[in-house]
Amino acid sequence: MTHPLKLCSAKELKTVYGIMFCRQHIWRLEDVRQFPLRVPAGNRRVGWVCVEIEAWLSAKIEARRT
Repeated sequence: MTHPLKLCSAKELKTVYGIMFCRQHIWRLEDVRQFPLRVPAGNRRVGWVCVEIEAWLSAKIEARRT
């Protein structure tokens, strides 16, 4: 498990977590609250809280079982 305040980049969503969505699809999912919201990181950069991404993935895996 990662540190609760660590942010991951869009690139890390793909390389670390295997989330292969394009940025536009992620934005659409965020708009309907089906993906964790991004956090402004300054200078036009954004990130996602890693523990929120991990929780989202866990929920997706759990939903698959039911």
